[in-house]
Order: sequence, then C-alpha cells, then structure tokens
Amino acid sequence: MTQTPPVSAPAPTGDGAGRQLSYEEFGRRFLEYAVSEERVAGAFGELTGAAFDVGPLRVGPAGLAKVVAHVRLGIPHVHRRLDEVITFELVLPLRVGMLVDLGIDRHRFEVDGTIHLRLTARTAEPLRVLIDIAEPRRRDVRVNVAAGTKRAQLLRVLVGVDHEIRRFVARYITTEIRKPHIAAVLDIDVASRLDQAWRL
Repeated sequence: MTQTPPVSAPAPTGDGAGRQLSYEEFGRRFLEYAVSEERVAGAFGELTGAAFDVGPLRVGPAGLAKVVAHVRLGIPHVHRRLDEVITFELVLPLRVGMLVDLGIDRHRFEVDGTIHLRLTARTAEPLRVLIDIAEPRRRDVRVNVAAGTKRAQLLRVLVGVDHEIRRFVARYITTEIRKPHIAAVLDIDVASRLDQAWRL
C-alpha cells in the first residue's frame, strides 16, 4: 500500500512569503494588522463632519453671560505607536462659532482647535481584540480663540470662553464614544469571524 507523502510548506519566495513564524510572532503581526491606523480612523468616520449645538448656557461670574455655540468636527488623524502595548493618538479637528450675549451687547468668537483621544489595543478571552478609549478631559481639547476687539478679548477672559469650549466638546465626545455603534467597531470578535469564514 502506497503512503501519501506529507504535504510540505511552500518554499519561501524572494519577498519572504512562506517564511515560518513562531506563534508569538504570528500573533503580534496579526494584532498589528487588525488594529491598523486606517481601521481605527474608520471607526470614527461617522464623527467626520458631525455638527452639534450647545446652549444657551449661563456662564461667567453669577451667570452674567449667555452662551450658544455651533461645533463642527473635521476628519480624524491617527498616529499609532508600536511598543509592547499598541497605542494610538486620534486627533479630531474642530471649528466652533460661539456667541456670548451679555444682554446689552453680544460678541462672536471663531475658534479653531483639536481634541486628542488616547486609545489602547488589548486582547481578551475567548479570542477578542478590544480598543479602549480614555475618556477625554478638558485639557485634551486645544483651542485657538479669535476675538475681534479688545472688549471681546476682555470678555473672553471674564466669562472663561476657552474653558467653556473645552468643557462642551469633551462632554460631547464622551457621549459619542459611548454609543453602541462605536463600541461595536472597537470590539473585534476574532473567534466568531473565523468560524464564519470556515463555514463559507
């Protein structure tokens, strides 16, 4: 009776295809592929171009000013750091139009800025890849406020315009990243997807 010879792995080609990897190296490469910068940026694609209104809110000493703001988010930029732990910094550009109403007069402020989110990739049982997002704080929102007049500049300091913008934006982004559609994209059930692939 003739025995069927064992099937050997294909010979390596010049570009390294077929080179044998350790389980550890394979796992690391798989993780880096699964959580690429493009995939993480795509998870936040629905925030691109999103706009929201804030206010009217009372701010400043004794609530002397009433503030309304319109915020629009831009296209996110992602930078990945490949250390022992894979981390990301996601930067969302933003533009804010703010109106501060003192009752006797009103002042407009135009704001450019960014919000910086820190993300960490981790693995979990049974076979999942998770991306955790650190909840943004006011200091993670960086703004450049344009005040057209000296009176507007004084008002900016008096009512804490920069502080209020940071607070508004951080609170909004915190609400958004907790929504189910964002959480679902950042939770990759590898076992389930492999099972589906084998069934096909």
